[in-house]
Amino acid sequence: MARHGGRGWYGRVFAAAVGVTAVAAATSIWTAQAGPVGGQHSGASAHPSSAAAGAGRTTPVAVSIVHASDQGARGVNITIDDGPDPVWTPQVLQVLKDNGVKATFCMVGTQAQAHPDLVKAVVAAGHRLCDHTVSHDTAMDKKADSYQSKEILDAAAMITKASGGVRPLYYRAPGGAFTPYSRQLAAAQGMRPLGWNVDSKDFERPGTAAIIATVKNELPNGPTILFHDAGGDRSQTVAALREILPWLKQQGRSFGFPVR
Repeated sequence: MARHGGRGWYGRVFAAAVGVTAVAAATSIWTAQAGPVGGQHSGASAHPSSAAAGAGRTTPVAVSIVHASDQGARGVNITIDDGPDPVWTPQVLQVLKDNGVKATFCMVGTQAQAHPDLVKAVVAAGHRLCDHTVSHDTAMDKKADSYQSKEILDAAAMITKASGGVRPLYYRAPGGAFTPYSRQLAAAQGMRPLGWNVDSKDFERPGTAAIIATVKNELPNGPTILFHDAGGDRSQTVAALREILPWLKQQGRSFGFPVR
């Protein structure tokens, strides 16, 4: 998993994250708010209500980094990182809806906190949530366990609160900066560590055609494809998804979620 560098936007996110301590303290018991691990399904009407999400206890999941699709050998997992963003997330949601595709949204805690309406819209559309930490620190694997814990658990609390009680089912380390500790912590909280096989490189904005070509060329690497809905102008991503999703269907691919 290649790390993404030069993300100046995350410097501002990190600065905003300094102010989340009080909020996180109020929501640090997020597992008490969270619903059963199986509470999210691919059907748009299958998400739990806030009341239902308050029941049940966290069930640990496997600590290994998952890439496989629950749709089997011909399945693909569309994953969308770094949002939600008020400009680009609604456009991504519309493209997914137009193509009848469900995706996994890996959300940055401060973004979820700032845009709870979008988190709820993602859940209402039948997509799944993934914890992408509070501040998207791609060097967090070099930091203390206590730092990693705060980044992961505070983000999970923020996302769960913003969603109205639906917790993230996965944890994706920024830039792939997993550690044994972070994987074990996430898994113990019911969040399966989530990797990727195909990096669309859309974050670099190489052009719509280049994004599409990268996905097509790297698809043999595996089923989990990485896109972004925040961190800058994502118009190329939206345009690429409009072409890639129908193309994947033409290839006989089915859309699913990463296995749990």
